[in-house]
Amino acid sequence: MSEMASRRREVTVSDVAREAGVGKATAARALGGYGAVSEAVRDRVMAAAERLEYRPNELARSMNTGKSKTIGVIVGDIENGYFGLAMRGISDAAKAAGYDVILINTSENVEAEIDAVRVLLDKRVDGVIVAPASSFETDHLHDVHASGRPMVLLDRHVDGLDVPSVGVDIAVAAQDAAASLLAAGHRRIAFVTALASDESWAPGQPLAVSSVTDRLAGIQAALTASDVEPDTLLVRFGAIGMPAVTAIIDELLALPQPPTAILASDSVIALDMLRVLRSRGIELPRDLSFVMFDDFPWTELVAPPLSVVSQPIYDVGLAAGRKLVRLLAGASGEEAELLAARFIERGSVGVVG
Repeated sequence: MSEMASRRREVTVSDVAREAGVGKATAARALGGYGAVSEAVRDRVMAAAERLEYRPNELARSMNTGKSKTIGVIVGDIENGYFGLAMRGISDAAKAAGYDVILINTSENVEAEIDAVRVLLDKRVDGVIVAPASSFETDHLHDVHASGRPMVLLDRHVDGLDVPSVGVDIAVAAQDAAASLLAAGHRRIAFVTALASDESWAPGQPLAVSSVTDRLAGIQAALTASDVEPDTLLVRFGAIGMPAVTAIIDELLALPQPPTAILASDSVIALDMLRVLRSRGIELPRDLSFVMFDDFPWTELVAPPLSVVSQPIYDVGLAAGRKLVRLLAGASGEEAELLAARFIERGSVGVVG
């Protein structure tokens, strides 16, 4: 252990007060940013703290000021490139405003999300950004809102929860993607998502994750506009992990009339699906057309380059972070914000016939 590291840990408010020639209480107020301290004294204390390489006790400071200078972020799957890139935007916004970030992953599990909320509140975070695992089971989110702690929803919305959100107008881009497939002659189209669904679900009904509902709404709108019955869309749920994805692909390919095009709801599903399709000898777009939601550098490097629904993911995270920072600064009137997505056609969509 170096002498410098040892010294940094041992420096206390009393040391800073002694160095600055002020009382301990005065030094504590200056360092904590609370109470009445003249500008000259504050400058003297801060200079002394810098000379001694003083590091504040964040817990003690939060107890004095009621502010921890931290925000909590709850996402469903940090391995999903969407949340990784959105998290970078949130982190950049938080850092610019002087906030640290605590990230919790829930694996899209509501019980884990409830626990995450409890942990963050126990840690006295100043505000919360959350991508809700369910739009139906949200009592814990209503409790956060009722407590007065600022909260912003990421990527998803919850009907009846009066808090601002930042997401993407994904239905419009999904409609464009489906319209492109229809224009190429595709009528047997499949949509595959990791989201679980019960057997009672029917086209047009909301799903637990609003952004998936919006994807389906856009696709079904394109079908309707082309006089294709929306219920002809082959929707498959539960695509989590290679065994599940393999089973879904094999089931679709074994149909008497298999799909001629597949839309993958996110990049994680898409990668697994591409592996399975390759192992089955399916060549894109000769044998099957393929579109995925989200655009990452690798989608242009594979052969053929993939047609994608591109979302401004980093900007979504940045906007959510900035929105929460404004709320923490006392702003009001923050509302839902939808950024534009776009369909990018590359080489994975072919013409039927």
